[in-house]
Amino acid sequence: MKADLLTSVLTELNGTSADIEASGVISTDGLMMASVLPAGMDEDRVGAMSAAMLSLGDRTAQELNRGTLEQVLIKGSYGYVLMTYAGREAVLTVLVKPNAKLGLIFLDVKRAAASVAEML
Repeated sequence: MKADLLTSVLTELNGTSADIEASGVISTDGLMMASVLPAGMDEDRVGAMSAAMLSLGDRTAQELNRGTLEQVLIKGSYGYVLMTYAGREAVLTVLVKPNAKLGLIFLDVKRAAASVAEML
């Protein structure tokens, strides 16, 4: 039931912009809770990579005195990976096309993360 609600939030998020290619809610230990991913994309890999990057981002923010981690942004030649906390025990990971307007994406992701946090 909760997975269905999370999936509906992700489906709505993906529908806000044609530049969002995929999204998932992942526990901080790397388990996929819900996802809207394209065919052929490995949920387990997305979950594990998200948890690893979030952990590294947390440590980096602490070690470099940057305060509490809010988000991790990775830019590659084929687009972006954006990770943000969705409550204390989950992360919202979003895959975005390379020419996306990130300001709008950040706003939509922030709203979706707040919705997810309320559900969890």
